[in-house]
Amino acid sequence: MRTSIATVCLSGTLEEKMQAAALAGFDGIEVFEQDLVVSPSSPEQLRDMAAELGLSLDMYQPFRDGVEVAPDAFPDSLRRLRAKFELMNRLGTPVLLMCSNVATAALDDDHAIADQLRQAGELAAEYDIKLAYEALAWGKNVNDWRRAHRIVELADHPAVGTCLDSFHILSRGDTVDGVESLDPEKVFFVQLADAPLLKQDILSWSRHHRVFPGEGDFDLVDVLARLHECGYAGPVSLEIFNDAFRQADVHRTAVDGLRSLRWLEDQTADAVRVAGEDPAREPLVLTDLPDPQPPRAWDFVELRTSKLGQTTRLLHQLGFELAGHHRSKDTVQAWTQGPVRMVIAEDLEASLEQPTRLAALGFQVDSPDDAAHRASRLLAPVVSRTQQPDETVLHGVVAPDATEIFFGPHTDSGVPPWLEEFGADPAEATSESLITGVDHVNLAQPWQHYDEAVLFLTSLLDLHAQPAQEVAGPSGLVRSQVMRSADETVRIPLNVAPTAAEQGAYTGAAYPEHVALACADIVAVARRARRRGLTFLPVPENYYEDLVARFDLAPDLVAELREHGLLYDRDEHGEFLHFYTATLGEVFVEVVERRGGYRGFGAPNAPVRLAAQYRTWEEAAGTI
Repeated sequence: MRTSIATVCLSGTLEEKMQAAALAGFDGIEVFEQDLVVSPSSPEQLRDMAAELGLSLDMYQPFRDGVEVAPDAFPDSLRRLRAKFELMNRLGTPVLLMCSNVATAALDDDHAIADQLRQAGELAAEYDIKLAYEALAWGKNVNDWRRAHRIVELADHPAVGTCLDSFHILSRGDTVDGVESLDPEKVFFVQLADAPLLKQDILSWSRHHRVFPGEGDFDLVDVLARLHECGYAGPVSLEIFNDAFRQADVHRTAVDGLRSLRWLEDQTADAVRVAGEDPAREPLVLTDLPDPQPPRAWDFVELRTSKLGQTTRLLHQLGFELAGHHRSKDTVQAWTQGPVRMVIAEDLEASLEQPTRLAALGFQVDSPDDAAHRASRLLAPVVSRTQQPDETVLHGVVAPDATEIFFGPHTDSGVPPWLEEFGADPAEATSESLITGVDHVNLAQPWQHYDEAVLFLTSLLDLHAQPAQEVAGPSGLVRSQVMRSADETVRIPLNVAPTAAEQGAYTGAAYPEHVALACADIVAVARRARRRGLTFLPVPENYYEDLVARFDLAPDLVAELREHGLLYDRDEHGEFLHFYTATLGEVFVEVVERRGGYRGFGAPNAPVRLAAQYRTWEEAAGTI
């Protein structure tokens, strides 16, 4: 499948966009008119630059309000077209995107519009250029892809064809039913964009909220599968209008875009294979990725800190024991409790303002090599890691938020072979404990890379996004969305904190992340932790009074919750009890007990935590 990306998707100059697209691995680009207009490079220089970069210049776009105009205005359309065709010949771009009219449309007659398209096609043919006619979702008269294609067929000219754009189709609630029956010779170009389902006018939705495939709610697998069935042979291009993309680093956005196309291609190949078709059938060859390797178990969680004493004290208070020091890495320790393994790396270069952070997540998979190969095909940066010849190979990649993700072998005992490098006794590593596993790990995401993180975890770890929700905090709303594995072995809530606040506290990257530990008896864990001197996050008395009103709990239970600083929630399936530690640097720990079939994360209690963390931060800063 040939891949392309519209330069409007990317930040920077046209020259920077071209370099980023080439470095990411795209085959070609769509040249957005404004990018060319403001460029100091001549069309000839840009053509030569594209050749040096190995990029094809697939389309020039857009040409607006060229057809559907009053007959006396059409000669001016042809004048403008001739100028664009001359420019495109200099640039070396073979296709011009012609949009349906949104403002000045005077014609609402298919035959009359087709006649204008035919005349435009005659002029295009003189320059060996093709016109791809696209129905904009907000077109004044032509806003339906089927009608646009019908007009193309009426024009009946070899230089006139259709451009199919997934956003313009799906945002109107339309379907792509029938695409599979189109004559592929009349489909000149395909543009893909995903989007979250929003209730707002389509133009605003389009201009600000498009995202890459896999980052929204549209069924783009169906779109690509139908194109494969019809025999479309051209580029599959991304056209994304998004405020975050325009501000993000051009190179990482380009990589995210190509990752989305490779993931979509793989998903579509699986779909057409299930349907009994051959994904390798010409001309739109769909290339598979290596099979995903869903996590079978949590392998480890790694914290990096310049406050080693404080960090290890916290683990001791929660019941962890030192398994040992790594035999070749002097600054790395392993702490274990039952099936949970915490790796602590002393970071002597960390700043005092950020002494402790969540640095890496390890997962056990059936085939770490296949997981690493898939990650490579999805353009995930590789973690640079030194190891001795006799040490376990752990493949690592870097997530969009800079968290390192490692793939280790799954063993029947659940005890990873790398633990022996710390001198740990495997028998002790499987002993019973109050802590029974990692319940979830909560990661904070910068708002401009949130969609990228969702796609990364979906494509790499085969996690599935749950509906997002928002909780209120002192510095604004915090958006939270849970990523789950199919068997719920792994749960990773992603939090997007407020980007700025006049009252400060936990904004952007400083928003704390946390590890949630599962247990079977949270009261016993809390008693042990308090006995060992753990500082709990304070819970106000007002919370417990409100709890009684909400749930009509037995007085003994409320007294027990109050005594141990526990929070409570329940739903129709079960109950949820939990407590939080104080924040250490950029991370804190939560301990949870799930009773029955409770599947949530105590979201109603999140404002209590956020307010307590905010107040603690303010006190430390000396502002209250």
